[in-house]
Amino acid sequence: MRLTRRFSLFAVVASFLAVSASSAADPVVIKMATLVPAGSSWNRSLQEMGQKWQQVSGGKVVLKLYAGGVAGDDADVVRKMRLGTLNAGLLATTGLAELDRSVLALQIPMLYEDYDEADWVAAKMTPSLEAQFDAKGFVVLAWVDGGWAHFFTKTPARTPDELKSAKLFTWAGDDKYTELWKGAGFNAIPLPATEISTALQTGLVNAVCTTPQVAAVMQWYNHAKNMTDVNWALLLGAVVIDKKAWEKIPAEVRPAILAVTRETGRALSKQTRADEAESVEAMKKRGLTVVTPGPTELASWHKLLESVFPLVRGKYMPAEAFDAVIRYSGEYRQQKKPAPGIGAH
Repeated sequence: MRLTRRFSLFAVVASFLAVSASSAADPVVIKMATLVPAGSSWNRSLQEMGQKWQQVSGGKVVLKLYAGGVAGDDADVVRKMRLGTLNAGLLATTGLAELDRSVLALQIPMLYEDYDEADWVAAKMTPSLEAQFDAKGFVVLAWVDGGWAHFFTKTPARTPDELKSAKLFTWAGDDKYTELWKGAGFNAIPLPATEISTALQTGLVNAVCTTPQVAAVMQWYNHAKNMTDVNWALLLGAVVIDKKAWEKIPAEVRPAILAVTRETGRALSKQTRADEAESVEAMKKRGLTVVTPGPTELASWHKLLESVFPLVRGKYMPAEAFDAVIRYSGEYRQQKKPAPGIGAH
């Protein structure tokens, strides 16, 4: 009898240890969603990132990727992250603004003269933005951009007035964004981003602001064959993870996961910028017309922005963030000015 009891006790302890060892070996699964199309180069880069996560963590972290908007648009992804059904997302600015609207300041239209200026301003802003996201329970693993956004329209739009006659897609879920466009006199049609293709095909919208790469990959230019040659805004994004999920990853492997993700973000931005002109040329061969505003027409775009800035600062985005980006832009241009006398000969 005593031997039987000892055997039973041993069996219970052995079973407990086996279960504990099995649990300890189970990887942390991070469920990440994105609007990036399945099969695109961006999606392949994210898949490669997931493979590297698994490698650098020794199998302790596994990325499960939901691409192509199967988990909904950015607002849906953020909501699911808050509910815990998703852990992370590659979010565009609209999704990031669901977490903190200060990020919108990095996308002030027609502010930057080139990528160097945009990068310099972003480097100044992102530390404080990351701290604000962290305070709200989210960790920014990497920043990434998709290049310059342009207006793709069914009929040419050299001026804001010509664009006002179009049915312009705006992101659903951000009422302030839609009201800003409507307040400026545009016919804004709020829709989920997952419905853009159908809306363009049916004529529900006939204008969309996006990057050449996205327009080409999603074939949106087939229904909006005119691209206004104005660098409207930098399409910004970030890989964001729920802080609770991040802290489930063993502390000793987090730095390696962070390094891999940031390297992926840098590589994506670099590749996207390099492919921008190639995407435009490819679409031109298939019927795209690049509409280039003249000096007077370009001035009308700047005049439009000056008129709406009072509606943007403190209403659409926090005044502190707006002022900081404007200040950093000014500082960058000041330091880029030639010293007195240089160029005089």
